[in-house]
Amino acid sequence: MQKPAVTLMVKAARAAGNVLLRHMHRLDALNVVEKDRQDYASEVDEEAEKVVIRELKRAHPDYGFLGEESGSSAGSGYNQRFTWVIDPLDGTSNYLRGFPHFCVSIALVENGEPVHGVIFDPIRNDLFTASKGSGTQLNGKRVRVAERKDIGGAMIVTGFPPRERSRASAQLKTVDNLLLEAEDIRRTGSAALDLAYVACGRADAYFEAGVKPWDIAAGALMVREAGGKVCDFRGRSSGPMDARGTAPRTLVAGNLKVCEQLQKKIVDTGYAAAFS
Repeated sequence: MQKPAVTLMVKAARAAGNVLLRHMHRLDALNVVEKDRQDYASEVDEEAEKVVIRELKRAHPDYGFLGEESGSSAGSGYNQRFTWVIDPLDGTSNYLRGFPHFCVSIALVENGEPVHGVIFDPIRNDLFTASKGSGTQLNGKRVRVAERKDIGGAMIVTGFPPRERSRASAQLKTVDNLLLEAEDIRRTGSAALDLAYVACGRADAYFEAGVKPWDIAAGALMVREAGGKVCDFRGRSSGPMDARGTAPRTLVAGNLKVCEQLQKKIVDTGYAAAFS
């Protein structure tokens, strides 16, 4: 049975998804802001986040918030250990070009650890949900990470975020090495969906640098609850997913065997050293 928190998060995610779909016919008229080099936000991001926050606040006005657009606000009283971590539009660049691959991502984090997660793809009407200790579901059906035993033949997803372009040559060295064994490398433009796809077996593994809690909190929980592993480029814990962990970080995800092999490749090719 779906947890009450997840039911609330699904309602909020679907409401935000409706905002995204409603504006798709007028993309050329949107107000777009370049937050950083090649890092964009639009009025749709802001409107969708407001819808999410409004829905969540109705049920839990004392919980904190951490959003890509609105920043952070602490919870109050006993419930200050809880934080909603929100990305109202993960894949903004895709969205603004009419490329149909983006999502809404919401996580409930307790003391830095995700305990519930929802990722909603409004184009495909794919709803990914997870709760700590209760597994991961896609459209109401339990899913697991792929059973691949090694990188050979694997389909791996990654990202090339603008804020990490100074390390692009190190990343491409890793990609070059991986392509000697892997079937292919994908770059989809949505870290949240990348992780959701790893959780349900659509992709075998994922790695990326420069990600932040709103990109990965829900998806990291989904991978773990689907039987997979999540760590940083050195194999360590991915760190707190609340306002204490807003600095860009590295992430690797997959089933236990592939994740460990991928993380080792990242070290052996020198990419991990670029972050020391």
